[in-house]
Amino acid sequence: MTARFTRFFTRAPALLTLAAFMSVVAPGAAHAANVANAAAATGKPIPLALIEGMSGPFADAGAAVERNLRFGVERVNAQGGVALPDGRHPLELVVLDSKGSTEAALMQLRAAQDRHIGFVMQGNSSAVAAALVTAIDRQNSREPDNRELFLNYSADDPALTNANCSYWHFRFDAHAGMRMDALADVIAADKSVKKVYLLNQDYSFGHDVSTLARAALAKDRPDIAVVGDEFHPIGRVKDFAPYIAKIRAAGADAVVTGNWGNDLTLLVKAAREQGLDAKFYTFYGNSLGAPAALGDAGVKHVIAVADWHPNAGGAASDAWYKAFRARYPAAQDDYPVLRMSMMVEMLAQAMTKAGSADPAAVAKALEGLRFDNGFHPILMRADDHQAIQPLYVMQMDKQGTPGVRYDNEGSGYGFRTVLALPAERTAPATVCTMKRP
Repeated sequence: MTARFTRFFTRAPALLTLAAFMSVVAPGAAHAANVANAAAATGKPIPLALIEGMSGPFADAGAAVERNLRFGVERVNAQGGVALPDGRHPLELVVLDSKGSTEAALMQLRAAQDRHIGFVMQGNSSAVAAALVTAIDRQNSREPDNRELFLNYSADDPALTNANCSYWHFRFDAHAGMRMDALADVIAADKSVKKVYLLNQDYSFGHDVSTLARAALAKDRPDIAVVGDEFHPIGRVKDFAPYIAKIRAAGADAVVTGNWGNDLTLLVKAAREQGLDAKFYTFYGNSLGAPAALGDAGVKHVIAVADWHPNAGGAASDAWYKAFRARYPAAQDDYPVLRMSMMVEMLAQAMTKAGSADPAAVAKALEGLRFDNGFHPILMRADDHQAIQPLYVMQMDKQGTPGVRYDNEGSGYGFRTVLALPAERTAPATVCTMKRP
Protein backbone atom coordinates (compact mmCIF):
# COMPACT_ATOMS: atom_id res chain seq x y z
CA MET A 1 0.00 0.00 0.00
CA THR A 2 1.52 3.34 -1.01
CA ALA A 3 1.38 6.53 0.99
CA ARG A 4 -0.60 8.31 -1.73
CA PHE A 5 -3.44 5.83 -1.39
CA THR A 6 -4.26 6.44 2.23
CA ARG A 7 -3.33 7.95 5.53
CA PHE A 8 -4.44 5.79 8.39
CA PHE A 9 -5.32 7.61 11.59
CA THR A 10 -2.44 10.03 11.92
CA ARG A 11 -4.32 12.23 14.36
CA ALA A 12 -6.05 9.55 16.43
CA PRO A 13 -6.15 5.77 16.82
CA ALA A 14 -8.47 3.84 14.54
CA LEU A 15 -10.66 2.71 17.41
CA LEU A 16 -10.98 4.79 20.53
CA THR A 17 -10.24 2.62 23.53
CA LEU A 18 -13.64 1.21 24.32
CA ALA A 19 -13.45 1.76 28.06
CA ALA A 20 -12.55 5.44 27.59
CA PHE A 21 -15.23 6.04 24.99
CA MET A 22 -18.04 4.29 26.79
CA SER A 23 -17.20 5.99 30.07
CA VAL A 24 -18.44 9.15 28.36
CA VAL A 25 -21.40 7.91 26.35
CA ALA A 26 -22.64 4.89 28.27
CA PRO A 27 -21.65 4.68 31.94
CA GLY A 28 -22.65 1.94 34.34
CA ALA A 29 -24.61 -1.06 33.08
CA ALA A 30 -24.60 0.22 29.51
CA HIS A 31 -20.82 0.18 29.64
CA ALA A 32 -20.71 -3.55 30.37
CA ALA A 33 -23.28 -4.35 27.71
CA ASN A 34 -21.39 -2.45 25.05
CA VAL A 35 -18.07 -4.02 26.01
CA ALA A 36 -19.68 -7.37 25.26
CA ASN A 37 -21.01 -6.09 21.94
CA ALA A 38 -17.71 -4.60 20.84
CA ALA A 39 -15.80 -7.77 21.68
CA ALA A 40 -17.84 -9.49 18.96
CA ALA A 41 -16.76 -7.05 16.25
CA THR A 42 -14.07 -9.34 14.89
CA GLY A 43 -15.08 -9.50 11.23
CA LYS A 44 -13.18 -7.90 8.38
CA PRO A 45 -13.26 -4.09 8.68
CA ILE A 46 -15.53 -2.22 6.28
CA PRO A 47 -13.49 0.67 4.81
CA LEU A 48 -14.98 4.12 4.26
CA ALA A 49 -12.96 6.44 2.03
CA LEU A 50 -12.85 10.12 2.97
CA ILE A 51 -11.75 12.18 -0.05
CA GLU A 52 -11.11 15.70 1.18
CA GLY A 53 -8.57 18.51 1.16
CA MET A 54 -6.25 17.56 4.00
CA SER A 55 -3.54 19.93 2.75
CA GLY A 56 -3.72 23.28 0.98
CA PRO A 57 -5.86 26.35 1.81
CA PHE A 58 -8.74 24.39 3.36
CA ALA A 59 -6.69 21.84 5.31
CA ASP A 60 -8.18 23.00 8.63
CA ALA A 61 -11.68 22.29 7.32
CA GLY A 62 -10.54 18.86 6.13
CA ALA A 63 -9.08 18.07 9.54
CA ALA A 64 -12.37 19.05 11.22
CA VAL A 65 -14.27 16.73 8.87
CA GLU A 66 -11.91 13.90 9.72
CA ARG A 67 -12.43 14.39 13.46
CA ASN A 68 -16.21 14.37 13.10
CA LEU A 69 -16.32 11.30 10.87
CA ARG A 70 -13.88 9.47 13.13
CA PHE A 71 -16.16 10.25 16.06
CA GLY A 72 -19.06 8.61 14.20
CA VAL A 73 -16.94 5.59 13.28
CA GLU A 74 -15.88 5.17 16.88
CA ARG A 75 -19.48 5.37 18.10
CA VAL A 76 -20.49 2.58 15.72
CA ASN A 77 -17.48 0.46 16.67
CA ALA A 78 -18.06 1.03 20.39
CA GLN A 79 -21.52 -0.50 19.90
CA GLY A 80 -20.02 -3.62 18.34
CA GLY A 81 -19.63 -2.49 14.74
CA VAL A 82 -22.00 -3.40 11.93
CA ALA A 83 -24.09 -6.54 12.47
CA LEU A 84 -24.10 -8.66 9.30
CA PRO A 85 -25.10 -12.32 8.79
CA ASP A 86 -21.46 -13.44 9.02
CA GLY A 87 -20.77 -11.52 12.23
CA ARG A 88 -19.95 -8.04 13.41
CA HIS A 89 -17.63 -5.81 11.41
CA PRO A 90 -15.87 -2.63 12.55
CA LEU A 91 -15.81 0.42 10.30
CA GLU A 92 -12.44 1.75 9.16
CA LEU A 93 -11.81 5.34 8.09
CA VAL A 94 -9.41 5.69 5.15
CA VAL A 95 -8.30 9.29 4.56
CA LEU A 96 -7.35 10.33 1.01
CA ASP A 97 -6.01 13.84 0.43
CA SER A 98 -7.56 15.66 -2.53
CA LYS A 99 -5.54 18.82 -1.77
CA GLY A 100 -8.76 20.73 -2.44
CA SER A 101 -8.49 19.97 -6.16
CA THR A 102 -11.06 18.30 -8.41
CA GLU A 103 -8.32 16.56 -10.38
CA ALA A 104 -6.67 15.20 -7.24
CA ALA A 105 -10.06 14.11 -5.88
CA LEU A 106 -10.68 12.07 -9.03
CA MET A 107 -7.23 10.49 -8.67
CA GLN A 108 -8.02 9.52 -5.10
CA LEU A 109 -11.37 8.14 -6.23
CA ARG A 110 -9.52 5.86 -8.64
CA ALA A 111 -7.26 4.80 -5.77
CA ALA A 112 -10.35 3.90 -3.72
CA GLN A 113 -11.77 1.98 -6.70
CA ASP A 114 -8.51 0.06 -7.09
CA ARG A 115 -8.85 -1.02 -3.48
CA HIS A 116 -12.54 -1.90 -3.93
CA ILE A 117 -13.66 0.58 -1.26
CA GLY A 118 -17.42 0.71 -1.71
CA PHE A 119 -18.23 3.87 0.28
CA VAL A 120 -16.88 7.32 -0.57
CA MET A 121 -17.44 10.44 1.57
CA GLN A 122 -16.84 14.05 0.51
CA GLY A 123 -18.45 17.43 0.98
CA ASN A 124 -16.18 20.47 1.07
CA SER A 125 -16.89 21.55 -2.51
CA SER A 126 -19.96 21.14 -4.68
CA ALA A 127 -17.77 21.26 -7.80
CA VAL A 128 -15.73 18.31 -6.54
CA ALA A 129 -18.91 16.50 -5.52
CA ALA A 130 -20.41 16.89 -9.00
CA ALA A 131 -17.25 15.48 -10.59
CA LEU A 132 -17.22 12.53 -8.17
CA VAL A 133 -20.90 11.77 -8.83
CA THR A 134 -20.25 11.67 -12.59
CA ALA A 135 -17.21 9.42 -12.16
CA ILE A 136 -19.02 7.07 -9.77
CA ASP A 137 -22.02 6.80 -12.10
CA ARG A 138 -19.63 5.81 -14.90
CA GLN A 139 -17.74 3.37 -12.68
CA ASN A 140 -20.88 1.65 -11.41
CA SER A 141 -22.21 1.25 -14.95
CA ARG A 142 -18.97 -0.20 -16.29
CA GLU A 143 -17.99 -2.36 -13.33
CA PRO A 144 -21.10 -3.58 -11.46
CA ASP A 145 -18.89 -5.83 -9.33
CA ASN A 146 -16.94 -2.81 -8.05
CA ARG A 147 -19.65 -0.28 -7.28
CA GLU A 148 -19.37 2.70 -4.97
CA LEU A 149 -21.83 4.74 -2.94
CA PHE A 150 -21.24 8.48 -2.49
CA LEU A 151 -22.13 9.93 0.92
CA ASN A 152 -22.24 13.74 0.82
CA TYR A 153 -22.05 15.59 4.14
CA SER A 154 -21.66 19.21 2.99
CA ALA A 155 -21.78 19.81 -0.78
CA ASP A 156 -24.91 21.96 -0.93
CA ASP A 157 -25.53 22.61 -4.65
CA PRO A 158 -29.30 21.94 -5.01
CA ALA A 159 -28.72 20.31 -8.42
CA LEU A 160 -27.12 17.30 -6.75
CA THR A 161 -30.54 16.18 -5.53
CA ASN A 162 -32.53 17.87 -8.28
CA ALA A 163 -31.72 17.98 -12.00
CA ASN A 164 -28.43 16.10 -11.56
CA CYS A 165 -29.58 13.58 -8.96
CA SER A 166 -27.98 10.13 -8.95
CA TYR A 167 -29.05 6.84 -7.44
CA TRP A 168 -25.52 6.45 -6.07
CA HIS A 169 -25.46 9.83 -4.30
CA PHE A 170 -26.98 10.56 -0.87
CA ARG A 171 -26.84 14.04 0.72
CA PHE A 172 -26.98 14.28 4.52
CA ASP A 173 -26.83 18.10 4.68
CA ALA A 174 -29.57 20.58 3.86
CA HIS A 175 -28.96 22.01 0.40
CA ALA A 176 -28.47 25.69 -0.33
CA GLY A 177 -32.13 26.31 -1.13
CA MET A 178 -33.24 24.79 2.15
CA ARG A 179 -30.73 26.88 4.09
CA MET A 180 -31.66 30.05 2.23
CA ASP A 181 -35.36 29.52 2.91
CA ALA A 182 -34.60 29.35 6.63
CA LEU A 183 -32.38 32.46 6.53
CA ALA A 184 -34.99 34.33 4.49
CA ASP A 185 -37.55 33.84 7.25
CA VAL A 186 -35.25 35.71 9.64
CA ILE A 187 -34.18 38.39 7.14
CA ALA A 188 -37.83 39.10 6.36
CA ALA A 189 -38.48 39.82 10.02
CA ASP A 190 -35.42 42.08 10.39
CA LYS A 191 -36.82 45.49 9.42
CA SER A 192 -33.42 47.16 9.95
CA VAL A 193 -32.13 45.54 6.77
CA LYS A 194 -32.56 47.91 3.80
CA LYS A 195 -29.53 47.22 1.58
CA VAL A 196 -27.88 43.85 1.02
CA TYR A 197 -24.53 42.97 -0.54
CA LEU A 198 -24.12 39.44 -1.91
CA LEU A 199 -20.54 38.12 -1.76
CA ASN A 200 -19.81 34.52 -2.67
CA GLN A 201 -17.16 32.12 -3.89
CA ASP A 202 -16.94 31.84 -7.68
CA TYR A 203 -18.13 28.29 -8.25
CA SER A 204 -21.43 26.46 -8.54
CA PHE A 205 -22.42 26.70 -4.87
CA GLY A 206 -21.57 30.40 -4.60
CA HIS A 207 -23.63 31.18 -7.69
CA ASP A 208 -26.49 29.14 -6.25
CA VAL A 209 -26.42 31.20 -3.05
CA SER A 210 -26.54 34.43 -5.05
CA THR A 211 -29.47 33.26 -7.20
CA LEU A 212 -31.37 31.89 -4.23
CA ALA A 213 -30.80 35.02 -2.16
CA ARG A 214 -32.12 37.28 -4.92
CA ALA A 215 -35.22 35.10 -5.32
CA ALA A 216 -35.88 34.91 -1.57
CA LEU A 217 -35.46 38.65 -1.05
CA ALA A 218 -37.71 39.47 -3.99
CA LYS A 219 -40.39 37.20 -2.55
CA ASP A 220 -40.15 37.97 1.15
CA ARG A 221 -38.69 41.52 1.27
CA PRO A 222 -39.07 43.27 -2.11
CA ASP A 223 -38.23 46.57 -0.41
CA ILE A 224 -34.63 45.45 0.17
CA ALA A 225 -32.15 46.75 -2.41
CA VAL A 226 -29.37 44.41 -3.57
CA VAL A 227 -26.47 46.87 -3.81
CA GLY A 228 -23.78 44.37 -4.79
CA ASP A 229 -23.55 40.86 -6.21
CA GLU A 230 -19.93 39.77 -6.43
CA PHE A 231 -17.92 36.55 -6.76
CA HIS A 232 -14.31 35.94 -5.83
CA PRO A 233 -11.89 33.08 -6.61
CA ILE A 234 -12.33 30.23 -4.17
CA GLY A 235 -9.44 29.71 -1.79
CA ARG A 236 -7.19 32.30 -3.44
CA VAL A 237 -8.02 35.61 -1.77
CA LYS A 238 -5.59 36.40 1.04
CA ASP A 239 -6.88 39.89 1.85
CA PHE A 240 -10.60 40.69 1.79
CA ALA A 241 -10.07 44.36 2.72
CA PRO A 242 -10.90 45.57 -0.83
CA TYR A 243 -14.20 43.66 -0.72
CA ILE A 244 -15.07 45.14 2.67
CA ALA A 245 -14.34 48.59 1.25
CA LYS A 246 -16.80 47.95 -1.59
CA ILE A 247 -19.45 46.79 0.86
CA ARG A 248 -18.99 49.93 2.93
CA ALA A 249 -19.07 52.18 -0.15
CA ALA A 250 -22.32 50.56 -1.32
CA GLY A 251 -23.97 51.47 1.98
CA ALA A 252 -24.92 47.89 2.72
CA ASP A 253 -26.26 47.14 6.18
CA ALA A 254 -26.22 43.39 5.59
CA VAL A 255 -24.09 40.83 3.74
CA VAL A 256 -25.40 37.47 2.55
CA THR A 257 -22.63 34.94 1.93
CA GLY A 258 -22.21 31.22 1.46
CA ASN A 259 -18.44 31.41 2.06
CA TRP A 260 -16.81 28.66 4.10
CA GLY A 261 -13.35 27.69 5.33
CA ASN A 262 -10.59 30.28 5.07
CA ASP A 263 -12.69 32.32 2.65
CA LEU A 264 -15.15 32.96 5.46
CA THR A 265 -12.58 33.37 8.21
CA LEU A 266 -10.53 35.91 6.24
CA LEU A 267 -13.68 37.76 5.19
CA VAL A 268 -14.90 38.25 8.74
CA LYS A 269 -11.41 39.11 9.96
CA ALA A 270 -11.29 41.92 7.41
CA ALA A 271 -14.74 43.11 8.53
CA ARG A 272 -13.58 43.21 12.13
CA GLU A 273 -10.34 45.00 11.32
CA GLN A 274 -12.12 47.67 9.30
CA GLY A 275 -14.97 48.06 11.80
CA LEU A 276 -17.70 47.32 9.27
CA ASP A 277 -21.06 47.82 11.00
CA ALA A 278 -23.17 45.37 9.00
CA LYS A 279 -24.98 42.15 9.70
CA PHE A 280 -23.66 38.97 8.11
CA TYR A 281 -26.35 36.48 7.11
CA THR A 282 -24.27 33.37 6.52
CA PHE A 283 -24.50 29.72 5.74
CA TYR A 284 -21.39 28.96 7.80
CA GLY A 285 -20.85 31.87 10.21
CA ASN A 286 -20.69 29.37 13.06
CA SER A 287 -18.07 27.30 11.25
CA LEU A 288 -14.45 26.53 11.98
CA GLY A 289 -12.58 29.60 13.23
CA ALA A 290 -15.23 32.15 12.29
CA PRO A 291 -16.50 33.24 15.76
CA ALA A 292 -12.95 33.77 17.05
CA ALA A 293 -12.09 35.76 13.92
CA LEU A 294 -15.11 38.02 14.37
CA GLY A 295 -14.69 38.61 18.08
CA ASP A 296 -16.84 41.30 19.63
CA ALA A 297 -17.65 42.69 16.19
CA GLY A 298 -19.68 39.58 15.50
CA VAL A 299 -21.86 39.84 18.59
CA LYS A 300 -25.46 40.18 17.46
CA HIS A 301 -24.18 40.91 13.93
CA VAL A 302 -23.56 37.38 12.63
CA ILE A 303 -26.47 35.09 11.82
CA ALA A 304 -25.91 31.52 10.64
CA VAL A 305 -28.01 28.52 9.64
CA ALA A 306 -27.22 24.89 10.42
CA ASP A 307 -28.80 21.52 11.03
CA TRP A 308 -27.69 21.66 14.70
CA HIS A 309 -25.54 23.65 17.10
CA PRO A 310 -24.32 23.06 20.67
CA ASN A 311 -26.91 25.40 22.21
CA ALA A 312 -29.84 23.75 20.43
CA GLY A 313 -30.89 22.48 23.85
CA GLY A 314 -32.13 19.30 25.46
CA ALA A 315 -30.44 16.70 27.65
CA ALA A 316 -29.73 14.27 24.81
CA SER A 317 -28.20 17.01 22.67
CA ASP A 318 -26.04 18.14 25.59
CA ALA A 319 -24.87 14.58 26.24
CA TRP A 320 -23.81 14.12 22.62
CA TYR A 321 -21.92 17.42 22.65
CA LYS A 322 -20.16 16.58 25.92
CA ALA A 323 -19.11 13.22 24.47
CA PHE A 324 -17.57 14.99 21.48
CA ARG A 325 -15.76 17.45 23.76
CA ALA A 326 -14.44 14.58 25.85
CA ARG A 327 -13.12 12.88 22.71
CA TYR A 328 -11.52 16.08 21.41
CA PRO A 329 -10.73 18.18 24.48
CA ALA A 330 -8.42 20.70 22.76
CA ALA A 331 -10.32 23.94 22.24
CA GLN A 332 -9.13 24.29 18.64
CA ASP A 333 -10.57 20.83 17.86
CA ASP A 334 -14.01 21.71 19.24
CA TYR A 335 -16.03 21.92 16.06
CA PRO A 336 -18.78 19.29 16.23
CA VAL A 337 -20.89 18.67 13.11
CA LEU A 338 -23.74 16.42 14.16
CA ARG A 339 -24.78 15.33 10.67
CA MET A 340 -21.35 13.82 9.95
CA SER A 341 -21.50 11.51 12.92
CA MET A 342 -25.14 10.68 12.21
CA MET A 343 -24.31 9.94 8.56
CA VAL A 344 -21.89 7.22 9.65
CA GLU A 345 -24.38 5.80 12.14
CA MET A 346 -27.15 5.89 9.56
CA LEU A 347 -24.91 4.09 7.06
CA ALA A 348 -24.25 1.36 9.63
CA GLN A 349 -28.00 1.04 10.24
CA ALA A 350 -28.60 0.69 6.49
CA MET A 351 -25.92 -2.02 6.23
CA THR A 352 -27.55 -3.95 9.05
CA LYS A 353 -30.97 -3.51 7.46
CA ALA A 354 -29.61 -4.73 4.11
CA GLY A 355 -27.71 -7.59 5.74
CA SER A 356 -24.81 -6.64 3.50
CA ALA A 357 -22.02 -4.13 2.91
CA ASP A 358 -22.60 -4.28 -0.84
CA PRO A 359 -23.14 -0.69 -2.07
CA ALA A 360 -26.16 -1.59 -4.19
CA ALA A 361 -27.90 -3.31 -1.28
CA VAL A 362 -27.01 -0.49 1.10
CA ALA A 363 -28.33 2.14 -1.34
CA LYS A 364 -31.67 0.37 -1.43
CA ALA A 365 -31.75 0.20 2.37
CA LEU A 366 -30.89 3.88 2.74
CA GLU A 367 -33.84 4.99 0.61
CA GLY A 368 -36.62 6.10 2.92
CA LEU A 369 -34.59 5.23 6.02
CA ARG A 370 -35.49 7.06 9.22
CA PHE A 371 -32.88 7.61 11.91
CA ASP A 372 -33.37 9.25 15.29
CA ASN A 373 -30.65 9.64 17.89
CA GLY A 374 -33.15 10.90 20.46
CA PHE A 375 -32.94 14.61 19.66
CA HIS A 376 -32.44 14.98 15.90
CA PRO A 377 -34.59 12.88 13.53
CA ILE A 378 -33.50 12.44 9.90
CA LEU A 379 -35.38 10.98 6.94
CA MET A 380 -33.43 10.04 3.82
CA ARG A 381 -36.06 10.89 1.21
CA ALA A 382 -36.26 8.17 -1.43
CA ASP A 383 -37.35 10.48 -4.25
CA ASP A 384 -34.08 12.42 -4.47
CA HIS A 385 -31.77 11.05 -1.73
CA GLN A 386 -31.98 14.34 0.17
CA ALA A 387 -31.89 14.22 3.98
CA ILE A 388 -34.86 15.94 5.61
CA GLN A 389 -34.05 17.17 9.12
CA PRO A 390 -34.53 20.14 11.48
CA LEU A 391 -32.75 23.42 10.78
CA TYR A 392 -31.70 26.21 13.15
CA VAL A 393 -31.06 29.87 12.47
CA MET A 394 -28.85 31.34 15.19
CA GLN A 395 -27.25 34.58 16.27
CA MET A 396 -23.73 35.05 17.62
CA ASP A 397 -23.23 36.36 21.15
CA LYS A 398 -20.90 36.04 24.11
CA GLN A 399 -20.88 32.83 26.10
CA GLY A 400 -22.98 33.18 29.23
CA THR A 401 -25.61 35.46 27.72
CA PRO A 402 -29.14 34.01 27.58
CA GLY A 403 -29.27 31.00 25.25
CA VAL A 404 -25.48 30.74 24.85
CA ARG A 405 -24.28 28.12 27.33
CA TYR A 406 -21.50 26.76 25.12
CA ASP A 407 -18.97 28.70 23.09
CA ASN A 408 -17.24 27.67 19.84
CA GLU A 409 -13.66 26.39 19.99
CA GLY A 410 -12.84 28.15 23.24
CA SER A 411 -13.45 31.53 21.61
CA GLY A 412 -15.79 32.85 24.30
CA TYR A 413 -18.47 33.30 21.62
CA GLY A 414 -21.34 31.02 20.72
CA PHE A 415 -24.79 31.09 19.16
CA ARG A 416 -28.36 31.27 20.40
CA THR A 417 -31.32 29.89 18.47
CA VAL A 418 -33.51 32.57 16.89
CA LEU A 419 -35.55 30.17 14.72
CA ALA A 420 -35.97 26.41 15.03
CA LEU A 421 -37.62 24.67 12.10
CA PRO A 422 -38.85 21.08 12.49
CA ALA A 423 -37.98 18.64 9.74
CA GLU A 424 -41.35 18.84 8.04
CA ARG A 425 -40.92 22.63 7.64
CA THR A 426 -37.61 22.23 5.80
CA ALA A 427 -38.63 19.70 3.13
CA PRO A 428 -38.13 21.22 -0.34
CA ALA A 429 -39.76 20.36 -3.64
CA THR A 430 -37.60 18.40 -6.07
CA VAL A 431 -37.40 17.91 -9.83
CA CYS A 432 -35.24 14.80 -9.50
CA THR A 433 -36.02 11.97 -11.90
CA MET A 434 -34.10 9.08 -10.39
CA LYS A 435 -32.61 6.51 -12.77
CA ARG A 436 -32.38 3.34 -10.73
CA PRO A 437 -30.29 0.31 -11.73
